[in-house]
Amino acid sequence: MQDYKNDVIAWANEQAAFIRAGRFDLLDLEHIADEIEDVGKSEQREFESRMAVLLAHLIKWQYQPSHRGKSWQRTIKDQRLMIARRLEKTPSLKPELDNPDFWLESWADAARLSENETGLLNVFPESCPWNFEQIMNPEFWPD
Repeated sequence: MQDYKNDVIAWANEQAAFIRAGRFDLLDLEHIADEIEDVGKSEQREFESRMAVLLAHLIKWQYQPSHRGKSWQRTIKDQRLMIARRLEKTPSLKPELDNPDFWLESWADAARLSENETGLLNVFPESCPWNFEQIMNPEFWPD
């Protein structure tokens, strides 16, 4: 039997083979449960990351108008699309949109990314000035 700690991919393939063969007695249930939870956490992290990137580009769009270009525009459009897709495919992420901690963390990550990329320090608001509908609206470009 494969050891979960030494080679998680070989372990996962073996666990899948056990399930397909109906050998439920050989399953490593504790680690399977951990891996299933990790799938959810991975979806959550991707959603948070995409939101932070989108917010960072909206910040840069507003605070550095002289640097606006097709690259930033493309990133904003792509992130909006990918966030909408994540919400459609994983509706259990929608409650995060009502979670103040989600917005505080996403905004903090976005502000940090923007500070690192622009060199502008301590100029961005403490919290997100836009609501979700604005953020996702293809017609919204902050000035």
